[in-house]
Amino acid sequence: MDKLILTNAECLALADNLAETFLKQAIPRKHYKVWGVPRGGISVAYLILAQGKFILARCPEEADLIVDDVIDSGATANRHLKYNGLFYALIDKRQQHYAGRWVVFPWEQGETADTSADDIVTRLLQYVGEDPKRQGLVETPQRVLKAWQEWTAGYKQDPATIFKSFEDGAQNYDEMIVVNDLPFYSHCEHHLAPFFGTATIAYIPNKKIVGLSKFGRVLDIYAKRLQVQERLNVQVADAIQNYLKPLGVGVLLKARHLCMESRGLSKQGHITITSVLRGALFEDNRARNEFMNLAKL
Repeated sequence: MDKLILTNAECLALADNLAETFLKQAIPRKHYKVWGVPRGGISVAYLILAQGKFILARCPEEADLIVDDVIDSGATANRHLKYNGLFYALIDKRQQHYAGRWVVFPWEQGETADTSADDIVTRLLQYVGEDPKRQGLVETPQRVLKAWQEWTAGYKQDPATIFKSFEDGAQNYDEMIVVNDLPFYSHCEHHLAPFFGTATIAYIPNKKIVGLSKFGRVLDIYAKRLQVQERLNVQVADAIQNYLKPLGVGVLLKARHLCMESRGLSKQGHITITSVLRGALFEDNRARNEFMNLAKL
């Protein structure tokens, strides 16, 4: 993800622009009351005080202007619509220029490095009732971020780069090729909980074959993203179909979901099975049955 690290001077300039935008539409008066959304908005409110036409509001109900450092989805702004004050932020990520960028403000930076992401984990530890300064947890934020970089590495990978195919060896071969029990590990997008299992991937060549390790790699690319099993199944099947152009493709996933096993109903040991068939494996009952038999169903 593209990272935008802002300096104090840049934030002050953004705050000046924000204040001027507000003043252009405000009813003229000597002072306006500004309230900053905790926590980032508090820093923004103090930057705006430099304009000389603002004083701090004691609560959002009495504010003319409510400010935050960043608007992501707009949920925070929507929560403040019940107050009369106008809502502004230094950065609005709904704008194309900022969309998809990780913005780091000066108040999120430590003495030697950006700590904005570390703070997310620290706040989570506090939320569940832990002490982030406890010896065993001091290095946890960095460890968690490093782990999540690995668990979501698929966002930075393009499956098109791995499908090098070969015509040599594919002459007159039109039978099904099956790779069974490929392991995968992913995280569900609903609870960020792990789900994991095995995949059976099959294809019928159309004058081209591909190295069998490529199936494990394309599975890994899509599994290392926030997922639901159904989408993961479709993405793997479609990637093979689109890049290899076989006569048929079948992908069957078997997985355990910790979002179901470790919370809520807490039913352990259940397997969720999904399958996607393309081309001959969908249209021809014999090919479909052969695939299902080879997948050990």
